[in-house]
Amino acid sequence: MAQLNMEEREILSQLHAANYSRSEIAARLGRHRSTIGRELRRNGLANGGYSAVTAEVKATTRRRERPLVGKMEHDRLNAEVRSKLSQEWSPDQIAGRLKREHPDEPEWHVAPQSIYTWIQRDPNREHWESHLRRGRKRRKSPEVGRIPRRVEIDGRPEVINNRERLGDFEGDTIVSGGRKKSVLITLVDRKSGYLLTGKMPNRTATRTREKIVDLIQPLPADHCHSITFDNGKEFSEHEALSRSLGIQAFFAHPYCSWERGTNENTNGLVRQYYPKGTNFAEVSHQDLADTTKRINDRPRKRHNYQTPSEVFFNQPSG
Repeated sequence: MAQLNMEEREILSQLHAANYSRSEIAARLGRHRSTIGRELRRNGLANGGYSAVTAEVKATTRRRERPLVGKMEHDRLNAEVRSKLSQEWSPDQIAGRLKREHPDEPEWHVAPQSIYTWIQRDPNREHWESHLRRGRKRRKSPEVGRIPRRVEIDGRPEVINNRERLGDFEGDTIVSGGRKKSVLITLVDRKSGYLLTGKMPNRTATRTREKIVDLIQPLPADHCHSITFDNGKEFSEHEALSRSLGIQAFFAHPYCSWERGTNENTNGLVRQYYPKGTNFAEVSHQDLADTTKRINDRPRKRHNYQTPSEVFFNQPSG
């Protein structure tokens, strides 16, 4: 079951302080009673109280410290996954069934991608791949072939790799969870962590290029040098984008999200305000602007607790 977001934790904090029962709090939040009990047990205070801020820090720290495929290191879960793979179950079927059979036991919850990753790393990889439909070879991105003349990240200058200057961005899109597939575009400066966001009704290549131009064009000229994208076909007009803005465009390797780690981590911050399932068509431009400002105004330890906004606008480009 999904963890509570910050807004839910604030409500939980207020209701818990007012001595509401777990069942009453669960009803108010539209959550299962066991979810509330687990949240209070794992992220509550030693004195029995509950602070939304402290709980958020605990949950975030736990997520960051969690190993990528740590779940698959548990013997019982590992044995169950192996058993189901041998019965020709797909990782998605295995993960979904385990969650259905153990809804309130998170130790049995595993993401399909974690199973795929474990298969790739297991010494018997070929054996397990033989049980998958069509085999699960190292996948070629269906989008890569549609992006003409892409320059891979291998050709990126060291000044970008080492975060030596401002104005080297990483870009991505976040798709809406509503029936209208509206989209957020996120651009994050690698050095400062400064975030730019925009809302689009769809993620066609032309629409995406135009929105990126709208976001970057107002910035100081010496703060616009490059963008590194993933391999989504929405970035296929990268050459026109480079001509419009006078910047370089690079592409990470397929399925190597860590090569755009700044963007991935920042998207996680955005998801604190817009969790999965959010319909971006119902999010106003002003609300998105306010959320972006809140993220940019959070002090960061790596900047000696300066904010991304302060670093981006008050430091020379480098």
